[in-house]
Amino acid sequence: MIDFSFCDTIIGRVGIIGNDDYIVEISIGSSPRIPSSTKQKGSLLIIEAIKQIEAYFAGHLKKFDLPLQLNGTPFMKKVWRALQNIPYGTTVSYKEIAIAVGSPKACRAVGLANKRNNIPLVIPCHRVINSDGTLGGFSCGCDKKRLLIELERSFL
Repeated sequence: MIDFSFCDTIIGRVGIIGNDDYIVEISIGSSPRIPSSTKQKGSLLIIEAIKQIEAYFAGHLKKFDLPLQLNGTPFMKKVWRALQNIPYGTTVSYKEIAIAVGSPKACRAVGLANKRNNIPLVIPCHRVINSDGTLGGFSCGCDKKRLLIELERSFL
């Protein structure tokens, strides 16, 4: 069964979609792609995700602990796992992630994997920036990326 709910944060409304076992998607500031047969119910997993998201924005949670359903290519999944190892409050470059996944010339592919990350915040693609220190892109907007980076640094 697919379930969803929302919570309001400093970067806008966060939508959480899950099934009985996994978080499937998180949307920030936009409507999630909710299947028409889905009902807003608030399963235990969705409730736990909301608690963790609220704790994150309050500065009490540095690393999410939720079961995730990763839907992507093997390379994308490798990138997303590497993103989960970026320490809270720090940033790394696309190049550093490319090196970490064993494909040092795949910076653009890392960027594409970040763009296709359908579980932002929990898989912290906002922590990846350009080698020159500029923000680069963020599917939810660079203003939100900057806010997330600043929020994390304020709680270090």
